[in-house]
Amino acid sequence: MASLDQVKELKTRIQSSIIGQEDVITKILIGLLTDGNVLLEGLPGLAKTRAVKSLAKNLDCKLSRIQFTPDLLPSDVTGTEVYQPESKEKFIFQPGPIFSNLVLADEINRAPAKVQAALLEAMEERQVSVAGKTHAMEKLFMVLATQNPIEQEGTYPLPEAQLDRFIMKIEVNYPSNEDEAKIMRLNREESKGIVQKVQPIPQQVVFDARNEISNVEVKDAAEKYIVDLVSATRYPDKFSKDLKRWINVGSSPRATIGLDKCSRTVAWLAGRNYVTADDVRFIVHDVLRHRLILSYEANADGLSADKVIDEILKNVAVV
Repeated sequence: MASLDQVKELKTRIQSSIIGQEDVITKILIGLLTDGNVLLEGLPGLAKTRAVKSLAKNLDCKLSRIQFTPDLLPSDVTGTEVYQPESKEKFIFQPGPIFSNLVLADEINRAPAKVQAALLEAMEERQVSVAGKTHAMEKLFMVLATQNPIEQEGTYPLPEAQLDRFIMKIEVNYPSNEDEAKIMRLNREESKGIVQKVQPIPQQVVFDARNEISNVEVKDAAEKYIVDLVSATRYPDKFSKDLKRWINVGSSPRATIGLDKCSRTVAWLAGRNYVTADDVRFIVHDVLRHRLILSYEANADGLSADKVIDEILKNVAVV
């Protein structure tokens, strides 16, 4: 079976247990295929954690879950050197839960900055340094972090440097009434123990898909469109007076790289070997929304990052 067919099969399996969140599932898979990390934000009870567990269940990989709390220590994430008197080396590295294929960082903004920072090296360089020694991560490695938007008390907002290491920030919203009814029926079936066992899809499918995605063509027009969109966040005065008032700090080059990778993956999932402007527009909000620092005026007007990105799309021409 071709890689694309197997990835679509993986998506179908996840959708069977996560109802009403097709876009979210698609974007999680895009994050996986781009070798990126994703941040899932939504109200409690919208199946953020369930989506990650369903991905791990249907893909032949290891999942570790880290419940972020105010008393968590960096060593609880990365691991630590343990004294072993009977060993020749005396100190043996005991790996932490970050040494897995999929790492679920649950409620990541409930832990202080020093714990959040313990993820930085692993997310960017795919390695962890402990006691002067470097330990490589698994070949298939992805951090999927969750956070709730409305809970402010007892939380530690992620700094910009941390946010920038997530290739996408995916917003999880309420399902429709029709999907809500399907969720109820699914829950009844699961409570009876009606669970269909399936053979997990091998990791090699992900690596084969990444190789194919690397060959997806980004023509000059699409490339210029990506660069112009990111440029509009840095030099908003060139595009609109409103954008100049609303944007305080624009996006880094990681946004350009991320938008390129994600757009190529969207094209590949559609069965094309070239990127269109629609591919870019489909994913641009998820790539940029956490990479904008809005001004006081924008916040005072109640504008979200998504509304600002909508304005950017109106003002940046498609070549």
